[in-house]
Amino acid sequence: MNLSVLMRPQGANRALIEEGSSCGLGFDFVDEPVLVKGFRKMVRGLEFDVAEMALTTYLTAKEHGVAFTALPVFLVRDFHHRATQVLRENQGRPGTDLAGSRIGVNRGYTVTTGVWGRAALAESGLDLDSVAWVCSGDEHVASYKRPKNVFHAPEGVTLEEMLLAGEIDAVVGAGIAHPEVVPQIADPDEVAADVLRERGVFPINHLVVVRDELLAQHPDLAAQLFTDFAAAKRPYIEQLRHNPRDNRQDLILAQAMQITGSDPLPYGIEKNQATLNELIDHAMAQRIITARPTIEDLFADGTQELQG
Repeated sequence: MNLSVLMRPQGANRALIEEGSSCGLGFDFVDEPVLVKGFRKMVRGLEFDVAEMALTTYLTAKEHGVAFTALPVFLVRDFHHRATQVLRENQGRPGTDLAGSRIGVNRGYTVTTGVWGRAALAESGLDLDSVAWVCSGDEHVASYKRPKNVFHAPEGVTLEEMLLAGEIDAVVGAGIAHPEVVPQIADPDEVAADVLRERGVFPINHLVVVRDELLAQHPDLAAQLFTDFAAAKRPYIEQLRHNPRDNRQDLILAQAMQITGSDPLPYGIEKNQATLNELIDHAMAQRIITARPTIEDLFADGTQELQG
């Protein structure tokens, strides 16, 4: 069986891309330079058989009936307490100071980094409903209706320009590189590391989805794919253990490994319950989804008990 696969090459899947399937599957990896454009193609047109997918995009798509289902394969994780940026003069001010403000959101309101970033603001005491959220793009799930306090940014102006001009008070998820723009929290990765130590929550960004038609036609496919992804990850975890590269992804994962003493990218439901439940809580609170799914129902039959 040959499968079209949308996926960004990275540590956890590089061996799969370079060496192929250990289960006899054939993979045709799609060249999609801007990964989020591929997410949209999958959500709106099911253009791939297997696809990397942002977690809250998946939750939204699932609630709106898009015919794909996830594997508990979590390719990307990060610390997101740095996601909210402000002008340098405002760094370190309490999140509650942003009550009643206008805050930019990179791309759509349902973007996963934005959800985790807003969650950190809520944990600091900010009432998210008191904020006007100004998005620079639209949503991958076209039928999703944004809350009434979510707006489009004006055409032809960037969130960076709006922040520097004082037209918005902060930005979430934009990763602005400007000397006068800094994380709202002074030591954001240390705060995020404390959350991992105290609650076992290490934010998930991306997982893997498969078209429901294929899962129905091939009942063993989900487990075979899980096996392939788990096998591909193992050499990367050994690299992180002994020689992480000098990039943010490797360094954050190596730090998470040091904190937990275990694989920082566990696959399977069991070891990800705390993080998944917290993300679902935030998605409900932020009106990304309207009905709370069970974790087991989010993942393909045959994968609920797998670990890798």
